[in-house]
Amino acid sequence: MNVSLRWLREFVDVPDDATPAELADALAGLGHEVEGYEILEPRFRGVVVGRVDGIAAHPNADKIRVCQVDTGEESLEIICGAWNFETGAVVPVAVPGSVLGEDFEITRREIRGVVSNGMICSAQELGLGEDHEGIMVLDDRLPIGADFANLVELPDVIFDLKITPNRPDAMSMWGLARDLAALWGIPVTIPEITLPAGGDAMAVDVTIEAPEGCRRFVGREIDGIALGASPLWMQLRLERAGVRAISNVVDVSNYVMLELGQPTHVFDRAKLAGERIVVRWAAEGETLVTLDGVERRLSTEDLVVADAVRPSALAGTMGGEDSEVSATTSDVFIEGASWDPPTVLRMSRRHNLRSEASARFERNVDPNLGLIAVNRVAQLILETAGGVLREGHADAHPHPAKPWTVTLHPRDVGRLLGVDIPVDVIRRALEGLDLETVGDDELIVTVPTNRPDLTRPADLIEEVARLYGFDNIPETLPSGHGGGLTPEQRNLRRLRWVMRAAGFHEAQTFSFHGHDELEMLALAEGDPRRNGIEVKNPLREEESLLRTTILVGLLRSLRYNIGHGIRNVGLFEIGRVFFNDDTPEQGVVPHQPVQLGFAAAGSLAPPAIDQPQRPVDAFDATAVWRLIVDQMGLRDAAVTQAEISGLHPGRGAEVSVGGSPVGFVGELHPVAARAFGLAGRVIVGELDVDQLVAPQGLWEFEEPSVFPPVEFDLSFDVGGLPAARVLHQAREAIGNRAESVRVFDEFVTDGQRSLAIRVTMRAADRTMTAEEMGAARRAVIQAVEREGASLRGG
Repeated sequence: MNVSLRWLREFVDVPDDATPAELADALAGLGHEVEGYEILEPRFRGVVVGRVDGIAAHPNADKIRVCQVDTGEESLEIICGAWNFETGAVVPVAVPGSVLGEDFEITRREIRGVVSNGMICSAQELGLGEDHEGIMVLDDRLPIGADFANLVELPDVIFDLKITPNRPDAMSMWGLARDLAALWGIPVTIPEITLPAGGDAMAVDVTIEAPEGCRRFVGREIDGIALGASPLWMQLRLERAGVRAISNVVDVSNYVMLELGQPTHVFDRAKLAGERIVVRWAAEGETLVTLDGVERRLSTEDLVVADAVRPSALAGTMGGEDSEVSATTSDVFIEGASWDPPTVLRMSRRHNLRSEASARFERNVDPNLGLIAVNRVAQLILETAGGVLREGHADAHPHPAKPWTVTLHPRDVGRLLGVDIPVDVIRRALEGLDLETVGDDELIVTVPTNRPDLTRPADLIEEVARLYGFDNIPETLPSGHGGGLTPEQRNLRRLRWVMRAAGFHEAQTFSFHGHDELEMLALAEGDPRRNGIEVKNPLREEESLLRTTILVGLLRSLRYNIGHGIRNVGLFEIGRVFFNDDTPEQGVVPHQPVQLGFAAAGSLAPPAIDQPQRPVDAFDATAVWRLIVDQMGLRDAAVTQAEISGLHPGRGAEVSVGGSPVGFVGELHPVAARAFGLAGRVIVGELDVDQLVAPQGLWEFEEPSVFPPVEFDLSFDVGGLPAARVLHQAREAIGNRAESVRVFDEFVTDGQRSLAIRVTMRAADRTMTAEEMGAARRAVIQAVEREGASLRGG
């Protein structure tokens, strides 16, 4: 954003002795990055405003004329070759002794027998533009004899500012002046808006049919305007701000946008069918030719300003060619609206159409600024293009914007900034920004609607810091509790270490996959991993879903590594997966837990001299889980054989902690392995990280027993009963006297699967008796037999 210092001075009394570098530092200290500044000096001296009182033919030349020019102090005869003016024109005149450019001095010169006492100047000759075919014709209300340099506002300084996205109010002269005035503790001067009494009543009816896209719509009408060039001062200000001058009506709209920060649009009222303005969503397939001459095909996601028949403008982005102001325009309708920022942002990107207006509306323009801006536009149009203002104005506002309050505790200012700032300084800083404050120990701050970025105490503290001066805040160590990792963060680091120690390498895969890859996993119907969240605009079909499982990316990576000659590969990844959970409690944010996924093919065991490496199998998968349990200190962890969707039948297990499922481990289903191009067995696992890294609490020391243990062995015919279930029942039967319960043998006799378990018991206060051991033995037998097993030989 280019900012003229002369223009800025109309809003705030900038100190006369402030250098451009000092002003740049002040603006930067307020948070507005100054990318550079340019000092503009007049490329002429001694040029004045003159009036052509008479024109006569040159006696000895056909292509030049002799002009009688009044310069205020005298009437000079000047020869001119331009023909774009007549008697009465007000023009810039370089009188004898004036200098153009670096050193071109104007003198009296004889041309074809007639003495020319000066020179009538073009814009190019004065360094004010590229037009050299005609002289500059000025506003006939300018004072004759005035120094022309003052009229073109030179010298001047143009600051190139980069406004942060959260400060829509600062994208204007008024907004920057408010910041500077608050910094210096001086008032802001805003243009006085006075409008004449209106004529006929408003003719255009305004309706908002899309209140979710338009928060307020304000309009005024002027009849009988005369389109023409805007005043020179306005053209120059627009040019220095980087905006091309077009006509008085269009230039006024752009001028007010730069001045106040509110984009406006001017319609030719005669081109509005039915004298209606309707703010609505476009119909699918409607078209609109915008002011840049491009025909745009609209969709139901486009918000338009329409008349009774067709769209007339893309809301907040660009007007339409059908309703633009032209040389035949007589009556105009001035629009000043407040648009929903995300709607404008999406339209601008969808149509690849970014404008000065959309850049402001995307940042959230003050909804209550529209009426002020429309009145200002009406005032300047009446001054530059004439016309008659109609009585009243349109004002549709389905969502009235009101100020809000934020509670600020002064002690929090010192806590966040590291320096104690008195309450009166805090209050003065905030009130300098037009924020009302009430209270002492607790400030209730009322925030005006022009500051949408101020919603919490930290935002107000930042405003205090800006005005107090960042350079005035000393370097201090932050107070409060010492830093460090949380228990969860420490456990997460340990979990990564455990996986690396187990022979796995950490991978980072994409968070997207396709429908086909989910099908390759051979997931069962009803598996929540099949119900992915669709990406609206995927880069390619293979990345059209947010991932519901980490395994897809890991299996891709296994295939890639094996395809490049690495036979033994173990990979793990910790990342989020996304489930399409539409429950009301879930809201619009999907369920996205952090999970640990691992996959391995080939062998994880180190090579041995006397035997080949053993390929991975289901026992390696459960061994990974046992290692995690052991190293993470998980209590009451279990492995239960289960049919897991996508895993080999009979070679998958559900794992749990404290009775709550954590995930699964096992061998990948052979169909899925072949689909991913993987030969042999592949082990996989997917675990909920939150439960793995949750603090386990403090361990309690138990004094070891000094009495001897007792042991007994039992053998059961178990059939398909999992060993984990047998061991669990045995422990439950014995209670806290169980020191260990383990399987020491598994065998099959006549097709009957059997397990042999060894129970070790120890009492803390005595040597256990044979009667106690017998009672425990009977309790174990009864508990296991309730699960369907039978004691061998019983």
